[in-house]
Amino acid sequence: MTSRTTFGLRKRVGVAGAVAALVTPTLAGIVQLPATAKPGPVAIHGVAVTAAERQAVLAYWTPQRIADLKTPSAQVRPVAKPDGAPWTGADAVSRTVGRLFFTDHGEDTSCTATVLDSANRSTVVTAAHCVNNTDLIGEDNQWSRNVLFIPGYRDGRAPYGRFVGRLSVAPSTWLLNDQIESLYDSYDQAFVVLHPNSAGRRVQDAVGAAQRIGYDVPGARMVHQFGYPRSSSDETREGLPEYIGERLAFCVGPAVEQQSTEEWPEPPGQWGTACVMGGGSSGGPRFANFDRHTGLGTVVGDNSHGYLPRKRYLVGPQFSTAITRPLFERAQHS
Repeated sequence: MTSRTTFGLRKRVGVAGAVAALVTPTLAGIVQLPATAKPGPVAIHGVAVTAAERQAVLAYWTPQRIADLKTPSAQVRPVAKPDGAPWTGADAVSRTVGRLFFTDHGEDTSCTATVLDSANRSTVVTAAHCVNNTDLIGEDNQWSRNVLFIPGYRDGRAPYGRFVGRLSVAPSTWLLNDQIESLYDSYDQAFVVLHPNSAGRRVQDAVGAAQRIGYDVPGARMVHQFGYPRSSSDETREGLPEYIGERLAFCVGPAVEQQSTEEWPEPPGQWGTACVMGGGSSGGPRFANFDRHTGLGTVVGDNSHGYLPRKRYLVGPQFSTAITRPLFERAQHS
């Protein structure tokens, strides 16, 4: 049996991935799906453009507000398995990947984002549903507010500073997403352009590293996926330090492509490996050619949702010249 669950912040299953998927039957009992959309223009949203708006976001995310998003911890030893383990290296990935905090329809929550090598040295990549979403019934589309990125986040600390989101960049097609039609999944990718930190340093300069982005890279290969999950699909790992949103986790293995079914038609190009990372890992990077010694690789996709043919996979769109490149070009030159 094949099923699909969301382990980020997609409202189809809520932030914890616990609500059943919705379908809209016609009178004949057949689900009507939209025609596959062609890549549309880029949508840009000013999150916090002025100095006053930037300061308001910094004031909003108090240490207590951030701590309130932490899942209660279990006092047990971390478990290191290929489908979800703590990342303990002091390398480029531990600096370039961070937590992305924001407010979605009045609810504070978090995703994961990654610093990319960009012209403005201020661009991170994440999932589209982390910057723009609908309500629980797929209506009232809104852009996320109070967007704040903390690279290298660990146990409440911000070792490289706090970076307020200035602009969110997403596919215009994604704004049509209704949380029901899986055909929008190809567009679940986005970029955020950041203000400098309080020391006036751009994020790429502050962390001293950046990741490459790759387009149209074949999906069937060994991948590493990273995130800041606040839960796990494996109950034996619930509450571990890397599953309460406080530390970086990763999965490694061969990527598989999510298969389309009559029950759940899925566009091609949704790839990922076996992974138990839950809510909060959305937007995290999927790396090809990842070097575990340097912590550098090529980001070829992002974490979007869970796929359960037999065991659980964390999958997301494979970055493409058609959809991803126009987004990144607009972001990095903003």
